Amino acid sequence: MSAETKVPTTENAWRTGMSYLAGQLRQVGLFIALIVIVLVFQGLTGGVTLSSRNVSNLVVQNSYILILAIGMVMVIIAGHIDLSVGSVVAVIGALAGVLNSKHGVPWWATILLCLVAGAVIGAWQGYWIAYFKIPAFIVTLAGMLLFRGLAQILLHNTQISPFDDAFRKIGSGFLPDLGHGTSYFEPLTMVLAVVAVVALVLQAVRTRRSRAVNGLSLEPLPWFVLKNAFMAVLILGIAWLLATYRGTPIVLVILGVLVVGYSAVMASSVFGRQVYAIGGNLRAAELSGVNTRRVTFLLFVNIGVLAALAGLVFTAQLNLAGPSAGDGFELDAIAAVFIGGAAVTGGVGTIGGAIVGGLIIGILNNGMTILGLGTEWQQFIKGLVLLAAVAFDVASKRRAGRALS
Repeated sequence: MSAETKVPTTENAWRTGMSYLAGQLRQVGLFIALIVIVLVFQGLTGGVTLSSRNVSNLVVQNSYILILAIGMVMVIIAGHIDLSVGSVVAVIGALAGVLNSKHGVPWWATILLCLVAGAVIGAWQGYWIAYFKIPAFIVTLAGMLLFRGLAQILLHNTQISPFDDAFRKIGSGFLPDLGHGTSYFEPLTMVLAVVAVVALVLQAVRTRRSRAVNGLSLEPLPWFVLKNAFMAVLILGIAWLLATYRGTPIVLVILGVLVVGYSAVMASSVFGRQVYAIGGNLRAAELSGVNTRRVTFLLFVNIGVLAALAGLVFTAQLNLAGPSAGDGFELDAIAAVFIGGAAVTGGVGTIGGAIVGGLIIGILNNGMTILGLGTEWQQFIKGLVLLAAVAFDVASKRRAGRALS
């Protein structure tokens, strides 16, 4: 009798293990793809990709795409899309140019007014989507044209430059060097990295204990340890490269705060659960009492603010406001979200996945530029990568379904 009872127990354990691995295949594959792409370009560029200077430039030059990806993944999880973010980047840059460069408005007031303008833009689009039930694709397509035209009107189809030095630091400044240039590496960067790793581990342990107390399923302990060790090594490695160049870019601090904050919102808050519920099954979410109109409206206000922030960062980096700014940014942000594992149909996706997807896009852009490839080849290769990522996602879900059956 004992032998008979052990068989189903063993089968259940095997089935549970296979099911978990199948469910994690997409996440594991994403990190493997990132590592492979980095190593390939490291070899092709003769070691330039992982040089301290290039890593710092990579973070700074792709920060605005990562900021857009944070807002875009939330919208896509809810089953919508936003095609207007590139044009919002342009119009916010134009507004910043008019305020700061032409009229001498202080940098802090310029930033505040531009973020408020982003919220107004998001509210405008969110109102039509949430309360008039016009599809987000149509509303944001109209917004893409409307705000691009508004940017050209504000700038009179010319460029505005320069900006205050304090304003420029948002996109291209660095935290103070505590070593005063006398040490091999900038110590503040390493201190921040250690703090980030400790916070990451403590949060992971706290989440695991909370799941255990509530009787929820737990990931296998070896996988839990390996995953957090990998993240710790990755953070410390990047910090070391940054510390041996100029230290921590200010925009990286902004991005880090956004990632931590929005990850907590999507993983632990009622609002985050409502967003996933709307994307998973809109009708069921409505029947369960979720105010779907309010959540949708707030999602577009949120992405309006983040697009405004991305516009400020991009404008500060270039020290220039131009009518063509942000051209194609919406495509890179959408690609980052889908490469990062979000589902086209909604209900699936994470902030971390979108960030990794954005890093893959950024490394591809950076590596191909170093190699001297033309924009036509860059677009061609990014298109293939996006198609491969979505195809792998579909294959992973089918494999997971077979494992469960």
